[in-house]
Amino acid sequence: MRLAETVTFGGTGRDRGHALRGNAAELARLLADGRVLPLWRGRPLLAPEGLGWVTSGDPLLAGGAAPVFLGFWNGQGVFAADISAWEPAQTPAETALDAGSQPHPLAPADHVFGDLRARMAALSADEAELAATARALIEWHRSHGFCARCGAQTEPRQAGWHRHCPACGTEHFPRTDPVVIMLVTRGNSVLLGRSAGWPEGMYSLLAGFVEPGETVEAAVRREVAEETGVRCGRVDYLASQPWPFPASLMLGCRTEAESETITLDPAELEDALWLAREEVVEVIAGLHPRIRQPRRGSIAQFLLANWLADRLD
Repeated sequence: MRLAETVTFGGTGRDRGHALRGNAAELARLLADGRVLPLWRGRPLLAPEGLGWVTSGDPLLAGGAAPVFLGFWNGQGVFAADISAWEPAQTPAETALDAGSQPHPLAPADHVFGDLRARMAALSADEAELAATARALIEWHRSHGFCARCGAQTEPRQAGWHRHCPACGTEHFPRTDPVVIMLVTRGNSVLLGRSAGWPEGMYSLLAGFVEPGETVEAAVRREVAEETGVRCGRVDYLASQPWPFPASLMLGCRTEAESETITLDPAELEDALWLAREEVVEVIAGLHPRIRQPRRGSIAQFLLANWLADRLD
């Protein structure tokens, strides 16, 4: 798919500074002259026009974890720092779609720690990729502080890109879980589903984790069959999207259904339906009477919009 890398969080070719991750002196110099993106409990600091970058000496970072190195952007070293230990007087409410916004007394009045999913489509390609990388790395550190082999506490190394176990010597690296997301078509219609607990009117493309020992193609056919009973034939890869909520790589695929009857697995889906192309136009425009507009920036919205525009080649 020629437009594959225009998906939100798609690759920009930015220098990730891999060769410098073990160079402590150079990293210290880059940090002193660079910019840092603070994150609080998975939420990046957001400014009105983009990400809320600060300098390494900003008081807002006091008491936070050591910054992780994201590479270079606009000629500067860029980092991210977790300040989740900070306890606000009141925590934000969360909805089924988004984590709430949280101001900070040391941040500018128009800056908040906010849900990346709510702002991802408004960020530039570079800032979206940086925010996704920062969130994925920091959430990995927050949940992998102990060795899976021996249980000892691990230590961050390589500018935050791996963790070392001093007890048994095991090296741990950030994980990414492959997830297939499927544009299942039959003639002029596409298959959509919804999970229990989603907001009213929210439907999306079917998706599921790739299992051990399974190809992407087999995962597509298995997931569709398990969730809806629909049989699928040929599978074609279209595009991918890093999805740092918390650590997935969404593998967008297209497949043509060989059957039409839907038999739901209630443990997987609350509902599934075939939607004609004309109705999908209404959904994308936010005009459908029953189905809400998909989240801008998601690969589901990206694939549906490009299917409508006949741009899947």
